[in-house]
Amino acid sequence: MKHTLFSFLFSQKTAKAAACALLFCASFWGGRTAAQLVSSSSSVAANAEASWGLSFQQDGQTPVGNATSDYLKQYRACYTGNPNEKVIYLTFDAGYENGCTGQILDALKKHRAPAAFFIVGNYLETSPDLVKRMAEEGHIVGNHTYHHPDMSKISTKEAFQKELSDLEVLYQQTTGQSMKPYYRPPQGKYSEENLKMARDLGYTTFFWSLAYVDWLQDQQPSKEEAFQKLLSRIHPGAVVLLHSTSSTNAAILDDLLTEWESMGYRFGSLDELASQMQYSV
Repeated sequence: MKHTLFSFLFSQKTAKAAACALLFCASFWGGRTAAQLVSSSSSVAANAEASWGLSFQQDGQTPVGNATSDYLKQYRACYTGNPNEKVIYLTFDAGYENGCTGQILDALKKHRAPAAFFIVGNYLETSPDLVKRMAEEGHIVGNHTYHHPDMSKISTKEAFQKELSDLEVLYQQTTGQSMKPYYRPPQGKYSEENLKMARDLGYTTFFWSLAYVDWLQDQQPSKEEAFQKLLSRIHPGAVVLLHSTSSTNAAILDDLLTEWESMGYRFGSLDELASQMQYSV
């Protein structure tokens, strides 16, 4: 394979090591107070590195992010939609394919639910037919970088752009379409300078307002555990992050979408969310 570094990082041998690194983000999401999160947004403004984090203050309400919506808007970024509209924006991070994406696409098609799949180079190299299916069925395919690095460590605009443009080129070659300029930082790691770079390159950066620990292959949550988090914490305007590698997600998605619909929610496209955002650039 041409890009062996990414393949190595996501090989079976190193899956547990990658999971341990990602577990940091999981503890960050649920373990910080609102005061800590608000305080940390000031350090980001001082150009520090950060990992996207959430604090859930009340079930059914928008969580507090470690950067405010107003702060993110100046960089053409967001993590949630209108808190007064019962819309859910479904997003999936796709680092590699392990047999779950087809079932996920089937459930989305059944519910006529648009989604965004943030893919990496490895996924596009190994699963072009699934990527083509995503596009053909009306889903957005977004940019999760080619090699899935810690983008907050990349200091030059040229290197930052290359991680995005290399994936754009391969997507164009594979599908015959241009990739949407929608970006999600790997592991949610970012800096103020990264946000500026993405904005200046014409990208919209999408974080998330609801996620759960669904990526550990040897420790997949039960349906009950998944529902406890995903139903109680859903909120108007939610940008939901799920991983397409999760067998639990594949198994429960049909029922999960049904439950959310029964709660009065509809599913919106990130295009809709992007068009509603008023940037203060």
